[in-house]
Amino acid sequence: MVGGIALGWIALHASSAPIRPYEERNARAAALAKSVEFRDLEITTPDGTLLRAWYMRPQDANGDAVILLHSISGNRVEMYDYAQWLVENHYSVLLPDERHHGDSGGLTTYGIKEADDVHRWVDWIETNEPARCVYGLGESTGAAELLESLPLESRFCAVVGESANATFREEEYTRLGRLFHAGPWLGRTFFRPTVDVGFLYVRLLYGIDLEAASPERAVVGIRTPILLIHGLDDTYTPPYNSDLIKAKNPAIVVWKVPGAVHVGAHAAAPQEFERRVLEWFAEHSGAAKPTSAPNSN
Repeated sequence: MVGGIALGWIALHASSAPIRPYEERNARAAALAKSVEFRDLEITTPDGTLLRAWYMRPQDANGDAVILLHSISGNRVEMYDYAQWLVENHYSVLLPDERHHGDSGGLTTYGIKEADDVHRWVDWIETNEPARCVYGLGESTGAAELLESLPLESRFCAVVGESANATFREEEYTRLGRLFHAGPWLGRTFFRPTVDVGFLYVRLLYGIDLEAASPERAVVGIRTPILLIHGLDDTYTPPYNSDLIKAKNPAIVVWKVPGAVHVGAHAAAPQEFERRVLEWFAEHSGAAKPTSAPNSN
């Protein structure tokens, strides 16, 4: 019981460093040197949580925008190299700090509340910097949250997620097994009561049902084009997670990368990663979604 309570508390209070002043100075200086517009953004969600982000727009923008979502315990700086690469390829980019990460408030809920946050960021783009197409690129937990946003947010032309989990429960099984140098089977068997207690603790004290954090359930019936990327050497979120997600929506495309660890596809195959992502966006540039999405209020 004690282990489960600790597990639940830690899950909602994932550690993340704030944006350091020198990191923002360096990002601004690099943008200025390349004549890239650079803005600080913030929005307040309906539950009163303040979320912060950067927005970058190149002079020769192609009219499309990409929302970049970082992994657990990271912040927007984690995605900055991707932002520079996309800006160089004429995309505008928006880099949010997710809940309880970087300079954003709130608690980490693994997509339960973040799904609506993504929806609000697309609202911001459409209101302030209308784009021909809005795309999404997420890493790990950011990829899971991106997938979980799709039932609510239909305006993405296409999305890419790397190292996404099928469910948060499956992620916890893997983490607990890894602590003892074993597979997810240990979490599903010996540590299942620990996970159950953690989920119950979070539901009773915070009103958050972590069972609802389920990318595999979110993609059922979704028409948004989805590319999943997974490293074959990923031991943090094993590649079978992408198989479980695809099983719920056969239209999903999965690229498994030999030699790649967790969120390590770009490091293992940089040229192919960049080619595949850019081609995925270009291939679906005509798949623009409706100008408004459901539940936008």
